[in-house]
This record gives sequence, structure tokens and C-alpha cells, in this order.
Amino acid sequence: MPATAQAEEAPEQGVVALKYSSYEDHQPGLKRLSVKSPSAYLMTPIGREWSVEGSVTHDDVSGASPRYYTDVTGASRMHDDRKAGDLRLTRYFERSTLSVGASHSDEHDYVSNALSLAGTVASEDHNTTWNWGVGAAHDRINPVNDLVDNETRRTTEWLLGITQALTPQDIVQANLTLTRGRGYFSDPYKLFDARPRQRNATIALVRWNHWWSDLGMATKLSYRFYDDSFGIRSHTLELAADKHLSDTLVLTPSLRYYTQRAASFYYDPVSDPNVYPAPYGTPTYSSTDQRMSAFGALGLGLKLAWQFEPDWTLDVKGEQYEQRSNWRLGGHGSPGVDPLTATQWQLGLARRF
Repeated sequence: MPATAQAEEAPEQGVVALKYSSYEDHQPGLKRLSVKSPSAYLMTPIGREWSVEGSVTHDDVSGASPRYYTDVTGASRMHDDRKAGDLRLTRYFERSTLSVGASHSDEHDYVSNALSLAGTVASEDHNTTWNWGVGAAHDRINPVNDLVDNETRRTTEWLLGITQALTPQDIVQANLTLTRGRGYFSDPYKLFDARPRQRNATIALVRWNHWWSDLGMATKLSYRFYDDSFGIRSHTLELAADKHLSDTLVLTPSLRYYTQRAASFYYDPVSDPNVYPAPYGTPTYSSTDQRMSAFGALGLGLKLAWQFEPDWTLDVKGEQYEQRSNWRLGGHGSPGVDPLTATQWQLGLARRF
């Protein structure tokens, strides 16, 4: 359908949705991680000016942590249950909205609580919408290996953005997010992992949606830039297309490319067998976590949504993801890191009421 900027009106109908997702990743010779995640979502209007929404999720996580490098065979086994929930209350005005939210996440060694405040302001013709948000999170870390005890991390976030309807067929969005974090960022389950106690990040996101009336299709193009004080800088480019196969069927293929440079304290394999896999010397900060390395990744997804009744929708989605050092933009990724392959499936059922 043609693009329009977000309307500042309370929803006329509520939505209840159930989802089940499955995620597995592996490296050569190692099935690394498996996550099973049922979740539920509810949104309901309250009168003509309010709405409330919330979700609950349970993650059953099992598997192994990433190996240091290709030739290091050790990977610690783990199993964890994560329970998370969030709640948001929104007030709708003539040309603006105001939302307050809270969330909680609980694992056996990690507890997180967060609060948020967000809003939108629209122009008189509703073709332009400004959006803003602030948030704060407090995390408590108590690893089972007792490497640290009752460590904490605090993060604050600020967002400012704009959504603009350029034509009846085109809508663009731009967001800028700043985050400031203080506290414990190291991974207590990895050797030689010592990270700075502050992490600041700048994130820019641009989206462009276009409706092709002759094709009955909407294309969605997005670019995300990320830069933080760890030295990581990443770029994400994603293209998706909603193809209306009929009045009740929508097929959405998607393609995503991601590339990042390594953190300043990530170290490549050292050549001295008397030192390896530790770093040379005694650096203040160091990490072998491959998420801190330089790499590129491709993700290919496909989603099918079926509105089998006026108020009922069933959807199924799958994505295949692969991460390789030499796929980094420019081809100069971190050496000695195995490729990582991941598969994710999701099944969802939603009803409007």
C-alpha cells in the first residue's frame, strides 16, 4: 500500500500474537549454540487516547561458547534459561504521542532492568513525524565461575529521528542514537578477556520504503552505521521486498550484508607457541572473542504471511546467516577465526480484536 507517515491516533483494535523461534549456529566440527524461544505479545487500546502493550519471552539456551581461534579446540559448554518481559503505556494526543516503558530480563548469572520514555510529534499534514526517546538500563552480573561478584553495568541511550512521506509511494526515515555505558563489559567465561569499563556508541539508521503499484510490491532499503569507543565500526545494508501474491498472501525475501572492523584490544593469534593463545606481554585490555574481531557476514531470509481470516494472520520466517573473516569490506578480516553459520526459524500466529 502507499506510504504514509505514522499517525498519532490510538489503535482501533487490539492485537494478541504468539511466536516460536528456533536458532542454531555452528563452526566446523562444533555445534555451538541452540536457542528455543516461545513468546507472547498483547496490545490493546484503552478508550480513544491510550494503549498498553507488553510481551514475555522465554529463551532456552544450550551449547558452547566460540573457540578462540581455528586451531584451539576448547569451547566451554553451557545451558541457560532466560526470562524477559516488557510493558509500555502510550498516550495519544492530536499530533503527538508519549510512551513510557519498562523491561526486565533474568538469567542465572545476569539480571537487567530498563526504563524508557519516548514520543512523536507530527506536522499538521501528518507527512512529517519527529520521534525521540531516552532510556536507561542497569545490569547485574554474577558469573557461576565466581570470577567477579555482583558486578554492574549502567547504560543510557538517547534517540532523535524523523519520518518523512516524500510522495504517496515513498517514505524515508532517519534516526540518530547515542549510548553511554559504564561498568563491567568483559566476558567472565573467556580467558584473556579484559575490556574497558566504559563503552560509548554512535548509531545512525536510514530507511527508504517504496511502493510499486504496478507490481503490488513494497521494497525496503536500510543502512545502519555503528561506531563505538571499543574501536568497532560497522556497516549494515539490508534490502527486503513485500510481494503481495494475493489479497491474503505476502511473500518477503530479504538480503543483509554486515561488515565490521575489530576492537582495538582484540588480538590476532600470536606466533610464539610458549605464549599462544595468550597475548604478548601484559596488555591492559585484551580479548579473543570473535564478536570483537574483524569480519563480514551475509544473511538471506524469506517470510510468508497468510491472512486466512479477516482478523487472523499466520506467518513463517526463515533466515540463513554466515560470517567469515574474508567477507569483511576490503577483505582484511581477522586471521585464524573459523566461519560461523546460523539458521533461524520463526512461526507466528496473530489475532486482531
